[in-house]
Amino acid sequence: MAQKSFHRTDRVSAQLRRELGTLVREAVQEHGLPSLSVSDVEVTRDMAHAKVFVTALQPERAAEAMKGLKAVAHEIRFRLARAVKLRHVPELHFHYDDSVDRGERIDNLLRDLPDLVDDEPAP
Repeated sequence: MAQKSFHRTDRVSAQLRRELGTLVREAVQEHGLPSLSVSDVEVTRDMAHAKVFVTALQPERAAEAMKGLKAVAHEIRFRLARAVKLRHVPELHFHYDDSVDRGERIDNLLRDLPDLVDDEPAP
């Protein structure tokens, strides 16, 4: 019987994603930052570092939001250490995840295309 193997880094990533979602939302409210949401977390094998991917609900204010988030990263890591049961909490590296913006842009381009399918004659 083949079982799906889950690595510890996958479990830790999922736990950090859940906790950081709450902590980032709280930091946004407390510090008056533009709204952000955590889309993914990748933890290194040695669990020393974590890439935290975030998306901005207002893409035009993404740079401002990232600058503010990086300024309070130490505070977020401190709160994360109290929320999770890990011997060492990974150092957090915040990255902007533009995949949502790119997907929305592609969707808009496809919507703006003329409806070519209806114009073609049926075979």
